[in-house]
Amino acid sequence: MNKKLLLSVFLMFTITLGFSQTKEELVAQKAEKQAEADKFQAEADAIQAQIDALPGWRIGAFGTIGGSLSNFNNWYAQGTPNNESGNIGITVNAFANKIEDKYFWRNALTTNLNWVKFDDKDDPTDDNSFRTGTDVFNISSLYGRKLSEKFAISGLMEYRTTLLDNFNDPGYLDLGVGGTWTPIQNLIVVIHPLNYNFVFSSGDTVFDSSMGAKIVADYTREIGAVAFKSNFSTFQSYKDGDLSNWTWTNSFSYTLWKMIGVGFDFALRSNKQEAANFQGVALEDADNDLQSYYTIGLSYKF
Repeated sequence: MNKKLLLSVFLMFTITLGFSQTKEELVAQKAEKQAEADKFQAEADAIQAQIDALPGWRIGAFGTIGGSLSNFNNWYAQGTPNNESGNIGITVNAFANKIEDKYFWRNALTTNLNWVKFDDKDDPTDDNSFRTGTDVFNISSLYGRKLSEKFAISGLMEYRTTLLDNFNDPGYLDLGVGGTWTPIQNLIVVIHPLNYNFVFSSGDTVFDSSMGAKIVADYTREIGAVAFKSNFSTFQSYKDGDLSNWTWTNSFSYTLWKMIGVGFDFALRSNKQEAANFQGVALEDADNDLQSYYTIGLSYKF
């Protein structure tokens, strides 16, 4: 009996040792293969960098989709026990850039649309439809003739408005000329001292067009699974400081699986004309509070 017990213990120890040795061998093989994969990946990244530096078109897009739906019945712990609510948001950042040795043509689109709903089922008079929350649309086109690798004489067209409500009321169209500076890769700085800001609106409003300076700074980059874009655009009116405005938008996307990931967008804005129009007061009497929005949700890389 003791001999059988000792033999069983010995066999179990031998099997365990064999498995341990097999695991160590597998770990070593994995490390060896991983080192080879890292080497090949570095070579592939270097080739991709050469491809990106070639003249021609560069086209891409990424966006964020966020949303939630809920339905409560007889949930007495809250003030509105019977309700349906929802929130749906979509953000798209797209670009189409043609980069050549002597000139460039950069085109960009940014849009953020959001709908919200809150239906109190005990109140037949409330609005039970989805209503517009965030409504942003911006498109720009920048053309430049290179004087050097980092500086160009350029012309810019930028148009921004809303799509879902009050399309082109107001709408802003900037047309100007000046210079574009690219101090580092992926960073574009536009300085146009000759720019006219056309403002479109219906009826008798506080909105007014004027001449001024246009400054834009845009940084767009993709690092592995992370894609992000930051854009600052400002118009400084020569006619009246109250006609000036600025907008700063930021978009981040992290890919989790294939083209799907998580995204975060936020923006800040200052526009006294919009504040005065909303408050129904003269331009000089408006409280120009800082505007902002953010969206969190699933992201998709095109």
